[in-house]
Amino acid sequence: MTPIAPTILVENAGAVRTIRLNRPDVLNAFNNALLADLSKALREAEKDATVRILVITGAGRAFCSGQDLADVADRYKSADPIELGSHLREKYNPVILKLRTMEKPIIAAVNGVAAGAGASLALACDFRIAAESASFIQAFINVGLVPDSGSTFMLPRLVGFSRALELALTGRKVTAADALQMGLVNQVVPDAELAPSTMRLAERLAGVPPKGLALTKRAINAAWTNDLAIQLDYEAMLQTTAGQTHDHREGIRAFLEKRPPTFTGA
Repeated sequence: MTPIAPTILVENAGAVRTIRLNRPDVLNAFNNALLADLSKALREAEKDATVRILVITGAGRAFCSGQDLADVADRYKSADPIELGSHLREKYNPVILKLRTMEKPIIAAVNGVAAGAGASLALACDFRIAAESASFIQAFINVGLVPDSGSTFMLPRLVGFSRALELALTGRKVTAADALQMGLVNQVVPDAELAPSTMRLAERLAGVPPKGLALTKRAINAAWTNDLAIQLDYEAMLQTTAGQTHDHREGIRAFLEKRPPTFTGA
């Protein structure tokens, strides 16, 4: 595990890169340094052609507890109005946008509490594998705030309007078992199995044609806002691109020749 910054650890295993939030003493709560280092780590993973799959997890006993309130305590010593929007636009929003637009699958390995913007971080990933001890909390309402960092976008799409509103307005803790039942996570595994289960999924995805993965993620993202006619045309355009790859030809040849395919990413 290589530290690229005090707040981030990075580990490569073949085509899989793991980014570990590394502020375990505060349950990996976000401060400006962690947000900046995470944003940098995501940009580097996106540009690195050897990285096909990205895993995000937390050091210690938590995934991420959200904003480090001690880090912003000075704002509240004055009676002046507090302007939070610029902080979101500058620090949080670039991280969420990068997660959603990166054309590499991203797995959140949720190893403990994911609260506030930490829950938003997990929701913005493509897959969520949760340890049995994990939990999710839309904690914003508990301090009089609105869910941010993409939670109001992702949550209703994952669990439906009514359930999303319930979680956002009550701020109640959702256990890993409940999260699985409502579709918030893809898998729940024993705590000791989180890392190997995550790596099994990552390695399976790493064996799939990367261009096909990228185009599929692009298509499903677009489907959230396109109508059917536009989406059908978009699928046709993306399929033209996919059909011209070497990996597509290799997949067809391997099927016809009854052998395992060898995908190169070309």
